[in-house]
Amino acid sequence: MNASPPFFPSFEAAKSAYRQAFANPAYTRFELPPVNVNKVLRDRYRMEPQRLVTRTEIWDMEARKAWDPRTFIPYVVSEARSYGRETLADGYRFCRSSMQKGWIADGYGRVLEDTYISDTEQAVFFMGRATMPGENGEELQTGALQPVFHVEHAAGGSEDEPLNIWSIVLLTQNNDPRYEEPFKAMVRAGLLPGFIEIYIAQNLGVKLERAA
Repeated sequence: MNASPPFFPSFEAAKSAYRQAFANPAYTRFELPPVNVNKVLRDRYRMEPQRLVTRTEIWDMEARKAWDPRTFIPYVVSEARSYGRETLADGYRFCRSSMQKGWIADGYGRVLEDTYISDTEQAVFFMGRATMPGENGEELQTGALQPVFHVEHAAGGSEDEPLNIWSIVLLTQNNDPRYEEPFKAMVRAGLLPGFIEIYIAQNLGVKLERAA
């Protein structure tokens, strides 16, 4: 097996690589409309106690989820391990290996991600990799269930009206619209992403129910 490619030297370099991949017409790209968290809560949920969710809290959720996806996206991830955290000049990075549910294929496959986080920009870039060094120096290889993919997660908006930002680029040989349908279904549902629901209930101690 060939050796793993080197990690990006900075958060900015990872962000630039993500933007370049997203601009590649051969790849399959999708960007969710920014989710106005408190508006969706007002329109689609019942909360007890009633309260606003802040941008600071949305970013806290994103940083926690990046390191611990098993807790915050159990509907996607069946097992996960984060390791190798190191500080960068403009943020920090770590490796993440997880078993993730296929976007359009049945079952779970190994997903390897080089994860870059900036508290200043309140953004995370998960850069998918075909191979990656394991926690003990062994060479890991991604599963064959689906293409390698990169994901952007970020907090935007104001402190009292935060936006949840999300986009993905799958490194397909040719643009494949089949992969767009799960993301279009999220938009049609008009609900909060599951990880925000989990954070509000688990970390903020708020009882949350979807309204009919």
